[in-house]
Amino acid sequence: MGVEAHATNERVTGRTWTVRLDPVGRGRADVRVSCSRPACAAQVLPSAAVGRTAAVEHLKAHLRAGPAPRPSAYCACRAAECHTHIRPAGPRERPAPWRCGGAVVLAVVTDREGRWWQVMECCSRCAAAHPTAKIAATAPAPDRTAPTGASRAAAVPVPTVSAVGPHFSHTASGASGAAAPHEVPAPRSERPPRPARQRARRGRIAQRFVPHDLRPVALRDELTELGELFRAYQQRAEPDLAVLADLHARKATAFSAWAEVTADTGLRLDAQRAEQAAATARLQHLHRIGEAPEGEEPAVARLLTAPAQWDHARAVLTHVADHAPLPGPEARLLVVMLTLRTAQSGTGNLVGQDLKGLPLAEPEHLVEQLVECGWLEIAGSVDELIASRPENPTRVGVPSLTPDESDPGPFTFGRKMRPKLSGWAQRVVGEKKLRKGKTTADARLLALALATGVTADGRLGPGGEGLGVAALSSRCAIAPDDLGELVDRLTAADWLTEAVLTDADADADTATDTVLTGRLTERVLPLTCPLLP
Repeated sequence: MGVEAHATNERVTGRTWTVRLDPVGRGRADVRVSCSRPACAAQVLPSAAVGRTAAVEHLKAHLRAGPAPRPSAYCACRAAECHTHIRPAGPRERPAPWRCGGAVVLAVVTDREGRWWQVMECCSRCAAAHPTAKIAATAPAPDRTAPTGASRAAAVPVPTVSAVGPHFSHTASGASGAAAPHEVPAPRSERPPRPARQRARRGRIAQRFVPHDLRPVALRDELTELGELFRAYQQRAEPDLAVLADLHARKATAFSAWAEVTADTGLRLDAQRAEQAAATARLQHLHRIGEAPEGEEPAVARLLTAPAQWDHARAVLTHVADHAPLPGPEARLLVVMLTLRTAQSGTGNLVGQDLKGLPLAEPEHLVEQLVECGWLEIAGSVDELIASRPENPTRVGVPSLTPDESDPGPFTFGRKMRPKLSGWAQRVVGEKKLRKGKTTADARLLALALATGVTADGRLGPGGEGLGVAALSSRCAIAPDDLGELVDRLTAADWLTEAVLTDADADADTATDTVLTGRLTERVLPLTCPLLP
């Protein structure tokens, strides 16, 4: 009997397995998809995108074919001491208390970069504690058809009590005394169930709980619904900035009303932030679809369409200005183009026309200098690079841009973003009138700097207040006194208009206080990367 009781109380530890996406080798594009289940063999696929799709499909196949979570399974997360969502205690800290609870679920946990997916048979509390967990299946409720104490009592025959009282030998009369019938109450299982208590609906939005007694009721329902809509938006596969802007606008209105009811300053500040977020999301949406905000001139169909792309273009130019290996505008322009060609992985392909199309007096000498100083590596000789054609490009590499385990590299954009930025820079540097005017490398560097430092309507500087001459000179690798001549060249090439060099301080006697004001001409606005307000 004791052995049977022990076997009944024993709980099996929940299942867990992992699907991983790992690179095959350094500098290679193909990836390996592996599964920790012993029957699954690893696969080698040509790219990370294909590998990620295959990994997700492999995981879904396991979830479809595998059994449902078991109600009696022991939480797999708890078996691993919940190390994935509880910070380990230090030498002077007490371990954080944690109690598992809720139904047993199959939870899929992944990292934010999409490199591994782990399935755990755990409790719902541990699943909710993981920020990236998604519930794939929930165990059915425990079987409650087994006889409980009340039902077992109902199953046992109830002894009947006679309607006639018992006979006692000492009764004088000998007659049986009639007793009142004894009523036995009905078993509990046969009684009508009590009506379920309706709990008030309690919502959550922006890490705040909506009080169930908040009045007016319409405000409470609006806040609860907004919280659900925001959580549903986070589960979308693709963002929709128009929907997000509307949600932030509704949140600003609801939080303002909530702040008026409760006199909470924090809610009022949250309402202001939501209003700003709505305006930013709406503006980004208009830029993305090529429309202009109400009351402004028609928008420009730009080569780079998203604000994130504009920020990446500025980041590349800033990095080159801060880490240029050689002095001079020609070397700076060549480094900019090579950086954009090798930015994502540290390697890329180059042909002779890429160098001959730049305004460089001696491209072979510049390449040799970059190789000698260790900034550039090429497969073959410089002459072979100059003579290479598109059908047989030369492989080049920049060691300082090559990511590794300890250093992911200076840039955060992905594989698809790099060719867009490189194509944009080639369009600016090789713009038709700049080529026909035979402008030099410093003038084309200034064109790149101005294209990334204008407002949406082409005015120079944030808010049209101008760009500092010292910063522009640093971007172009020239002396500040030479900037005026470059401005005249761009004006003659129909790039600039209304250009004026003015002192920010009337008493200033240095170029560091001088700013360049004006605007880019309308024909080059498609090449610009506007500064957001």
